[in-house]
Amino acid sequence: MQTRRPSRLKTFDYLGLHRYALTYCTDWRRRWFENAAAVDLVRTQFLRVAESERFAILVYCFMPDHVHLLVEGLTDDSNGKRFITKSKQCSAHAYAKAFNARLWQPFGFEHVLRDEEKVQVVARYILENPVRAGVSQTVLEYPFLGSQVYDVKELQDLLVRR
Repeated sequence: MQTRRPSRLKTFDYLGLHRYALTYCTDWRRRWFENAAAVDLVRTQFLRVAESERFAILVYCFMPDHVHLLVEGLTDDSNGKRFITKSKQCSAHAYAKAFNARLWQPFGFEHVLRDEEKVQVVARYILENPVRAGVSQTVLEYPFLGSQVYDVKELQDLLVRR
């Protein structure tokens, strides 16, 4: 199942200290992320791109056939469009080289977050995704989620704050 191309915000420049909720689906929704080696490889590429493009990965969750990212630009010239493009390109290239398969659907979904409260709501949604989908009994036992910024205790706090 392929997704149609979502539209970008026409009046938004994607530059600066913005936060984005991103979802990338695997090609034909194949269950590539049940494999720890695949998750590690793609996560490493995301972290590499985040560093080079001056972004922080606040929360991530690799579901079997898609990934959720909550990212934040760290400087005035952090470019959300470039992060999205490079994170998909670099991870797809590394994945193809390691597993000889196409990783992503052509497009993904993005949402620009506008306030602090919304960030906590989105972080909880991402972290609770494995439980809602029935692939894990509890959030913290699921092996393919985490954060570049928060430790386990801080992630637990995100889950209980309302």
